[in-house]
Amino acid sequence: MKKRISIGLSHFIMAFLAGVAISIGGVAFLASPNKVVGSLFFAVGLFMVCTLGLNLFTGKVTTALDEKPRYILRLINIYFGNLAGAVGVGYMLRATRLADSLMDYATAVANGKIGDGFLSIFLLGIMCNVLIFLAVYGFKHFDSPLMRFMALLSGVSVFVLVGFEHCVANMFYFSFSNTWSGGALLCLLFTTLGNIVGGLLFPLLFKLKNRLDKDSNL
Repeated sequence: MKKRISIGLSHFIMAFLAGVAISIGGVAFLASPNKVVGSLFFAVGLFMVCTLGLNLFTGKVTTALDEKPRYILRLINIYFGNLAGAVGVGYMLRATRLADSLMDYATAVANGKIGDGFLSIFLLGIMCNVLIFLAVYGFKHFDSPLMRFMALLSGVSVFVLVGFEHCVANMFYFSFSNTWSGGALLCLLFTTLGNIVGGLLFPLLFKLKNRLDKDSNL
C-alpha cells in the first residue's frame, strides 16, 4: 500500500509539473504580439513535457490501448495533477503585473471557449489531440534532433493557431482569467472527452491496420 501511494504521488508530481509547463506555454501565447508568433511560443510547454518526461494527460491517454484497465486510475491521477499545476500557475500570475497587461485578452479567450457549443468543443478537442499524438510520436521516433523539435513545433503550433481545444491549456486560461463557472466546467468536460477520442483515434486505427495486415498474410 505504501509503495502504491508513493508511486501515485510521484505520478501526481510529474503531472503537476506538466500543468505548470503547459501554463507557461499559455502565458507565452497570451503575451505574444500576434497569433502566429503566440502559437509558435506555446510549443515550449510540450517541449518541456517531452524533454523532461512529465506526465501530461493528453499525451498519456494516447497509450491507454496498450495498458491494463487499472491505467485509468493513473490517468485520473495525472488529470488532477495537471489541473493542480495549471490552476496554481493561473491564480499565481493573477497577483503579478502580467494580470494588468494580459487579462483582457485572457478573458476574451476563455469566454470564447465557454460560449462555444458542446459539439464544437468536442470536435475541436478531437482534432487537438490528433495533432498532439502526431507531435509526440514524431518526437519519440525521429532520430534527428531537428526533426524531433519540428514535430513538436508543427503539431502544437497548428492546434493553437487554428483554435483546437486542449483541456490542460483551458484549465490555465480559466484560472488566469478567473472565469470558472458551470459553463467553464462543461467546456472542460467536452474538451477532455474530445481529447480522449482524438488521442485514441490513430492508435486504434494503427492497431486495426496491423490486424488486417496480419490476417491478410495468413
